[in-house]
Amino acid sequence: MSRHKKTLQQEGTNPRTLSPVGLIGITGVKMRRHRALCGIILLTLAVLTTARPKHGSDQKCKSGPVDLVFLIDSSRSVRPHEFETMRKFMIDILNTLDIGPNATRVGVVQYSSQVRSEFSLKTHSTLDTMVKSINQIIPLAQGTMTGLAIRYVMNVAFSAEEGDRPKIPNVAVIVTDGRPQDRVAEVAAEAREKGIEIYAVGVARADMTSLRAMASLPFEDHVFLVESFDLIHQFGLQFQDKLCGVDLCSESDHGCEHICESSPGSFHCLCLPGYTLNADGKTCAAIDLCSEGKHHCEQICISSPGSFSCDCNKGYKLNDDKKTCSMIDYCSFGNHSCDHRCVSVLSGFHCRCNEGYRLLADGKTCRAIDLCAEGKHDCEQICVSAPDAFTCDCNKGYTLNEDEKTCTPIDLCADGKHDCEQICISAPGVFTCDCNKGFKLNKDNRTCTNVDMCSTVEHGCEHQCVSTPGSYYCICPDGNLLQEDGKSCGTCRSANIDLVLLIDGSKSVRPQNFELVKKFVNQVVDSLDVSAHGTRVGLVQYSSRVRTEFPLNMYHSADEIKAAVMKVAYMEKGTMTGLALKHMLENSFSEAEGARPLGRNIPRIGLVFTDGRSQDDITEYAKRAKEAGITMYAVGVGKAVEDELREIASEPVEKHFYYTTDFSAINTIAENLKLNVCPEESQGEIEVKDPCACENLVEFQQATMSSLEQFTQKLSGMAARLEQLENQLLSRK
Repeated sequence: MSRHKKTLQQEGTNPRTLSPVGLIGITGVKMRRHRALCGIILLTLAVLTTARPKHGSDQKCKSGPVDLVFLIDSSRSVRPHEFETMRKFMIDILNTLDIGPNATRVGVVQYSSQVRSEFSLKTHSTLDTMVKSINQIIPLAQGTMTGLAIRYVMNVAFSAEEGDRPKIPNVAVIVTDGRPQDRVAEVAAEAREKGIEIYAVGVARADMTSLRAMASLPFEDHVFLVESFDLIHQFGLQFQDKLCGVDLCSESDHGCEHICESSPGSFHCLCLPGYTLNADGKTCAAIDLCSEGKHHCEQICISSPGSFSCDCNKGYKLNDDKKTCSMIDYCSFGNHSCDHRCVSVLSGFHCRCNEGYRLLADGKTCRAIDLCAEGKHDCEQICVSAPDAFTCDCNKGYTLNEDEKTCTPIDLCADGKHDCEQICISAPGVFTCDCNKGFKLNKDNRTCTNVDMCSTVEHGCEHQCVSTPGSYYCICPDGNLLQEDGKSCGTCRSANIDLVLLIDGSKSVRPQNFELVKKFVNQVVDSLDVSAHGTRVGLVQYSSRVRTEFPLNMYHSADEIKAAVMKVAYMEKGTMTGLALKHMLENSFSEAEGARPLGRNIPRIGLVFTDGRSQDDITEYAKRAKEAGITMYAVGVGKAVEDELREIASEPVEKHFYYTTDFSAINTIAENLKLNVCPEESQGEIEVKDPCACENLVEFQQATMSSLEQFTQKLSGMAARLEQLENQLLSRK
């Protein structure tokens, strides 16, 4: 314990000492007004005597350079004679210091409700000018804004502009007599973090909590509380000891567990390498780099204070980098006796055999296995075994594929390795010849001879059959037209259309009625001339979703369509008629699904069959379908809504809208439904055809082509006869 600390105890005061590394705050307490005037005079005289500048043989403090700022409370609670005591207190401390530009610099700031710098660290370089300035200070006599004053000292007083020197200790002494009227904890902490050592000196009614919030650690070295301004000279004596180089580490019970480091008037504790200082500022704790994850060990980290070493799990060894681990290669020891391969594991090693070999019971010897005989191969046809492997081969007439496992038949026809005149029929590695329809195979089994198709097949031509190589066609007498079936003749050719039927497959239709719907569809199909170049029919079923049963380009005959209709499965669920119309417009009448280009003027007809109200909106796509040139027919049964049917149907609605209350009556609708009729059979005006119109030109072209084909047939027959005669002549030679 220092000399000054003992003096305070002997005088019965409450000693609170702090090291000189922080900001010092001195608080004064208001003198009680009833104190006797004589007591005030005696105390004032004592202070004046103490504060009188000392001259003579007293040596100056040689503590080294320090930048010291006094922050004095001049609020209205500090009486004039108390302010004089503070003035003398500062002068007494200055008398003990080595004042100079390169030694100790001093600044003074007073505060109340505002802050005023009396002089900065660079203002005075001699003691006399400082004392003169201190004696000229006029108190502000207002509030107590201590936090504001600390911020000024931190930001302004200890700035380079005000004379603060780099790497020189910053010490601030705060003297106050009351509770701050603003917040001090945060700004004081900020000041301490910037390296300012704060001493807090409180007088009389000063608040101890506020003093501790302002002062640096440890509090016993930086917080002082005295009963009156008359006793603050005691702080001056101890502060002088601290500032003048007393080695507190050697002369006091510092409590540092490892290392005590002295600074002017203070000390702080340090720890040995590998340890960190605890929150109490004195004791030390070992730094465990392993538990903190501050290591690079791959497997095991072994901690020591501030350091670590690495180790490995069983079966592993530490690599040269002393961090990573590698498995111990027991096979490399050379004592394994494995016939083929040795494989190291954590506990030792075991033997393995090469592919195609089996490890025997001794765990070391390997024997070749016949993978083909054991069926351990994936050859498609033939497996050829080798001691340690196998290869695949193929039967006669087949060739091995690139995967070297599967086989492909040798197609001599596709490879062009045949001499068939017309048709080559391939078998693996061989071939046979055949002829096109209308031809027969000659005895050489290679060439073909033309057959008169009209005389050998049931052609079905109503008027006349004309043979062509491998085929035939029908022609009609003058004044008649060949109908769409290509066989019958008539005075009127039925119109070609693209027809898409939308049939309701909702739950309300019921299975037995759905069968009636399919018969209705087939009844409609029976009334049409269906062919690839004539009328095309597509079928769509809908409920809660839409399904294309078959598109326009799938079937080219009425029989095919009717058979496909009878195979349609009943969907059930809801009635999304609007969704079905959208599907018809965007998909069913697309060229991809068989609709013929609009430029060919083939009529597009949509027929909607439903038994109830739609569960979605039909307006948009019913309108868009008609705008796209699709003639819409609407057929309703049972609970079908007439307004919806009329909205779907094309104009005039009466010719495109049909309704019946019972499914059993829909066959009547099918009989009356005229989708594909000759002009004279249709309602309305009959179109008068121009003799040079397209259809008449087509008929002329067909007649012309017929004559040309007959002539070509005759030429072909003559060529065959000439070839036969030539062969006979060659054989005679």
